[in-house]
Amino acid sequence: MGDTTPHPHLTPYPHIVVHPPARDGSRRVTEGGVTLGLASHLDDVVDLLRGVGLDRVEVEESDLIDWRGGGADDWPDLTELTDPPDHRPQGP
Repeated sequence: MGDTTPHPHLTPYPHIVVHPPARDGSRRVTEGGVTLGLASHLDDVVDLLRGVGLDRVEVEESDLIDWRGGGADDWPDLTELTDPPDHRPQGP
């Protein structure tokens, strides 16, 4: 049998938030206001949750996870987050 002691970072009823992508495409993952880490793709979220004892959570479908600024399949790269270049015509 595995250890059933709750991880010290988790509240009794965990509510995981995956925040909107930052300018570099990473997403902050928090629980109860505590940052668990940064994720650059879905596997990072799985690893962060495993690190706090939530290794049996289906991250793409779980009600424990609040996906903000896009869902589990929204991992923009840096080029999608940067401002478009200035296309003003150049002088002669």
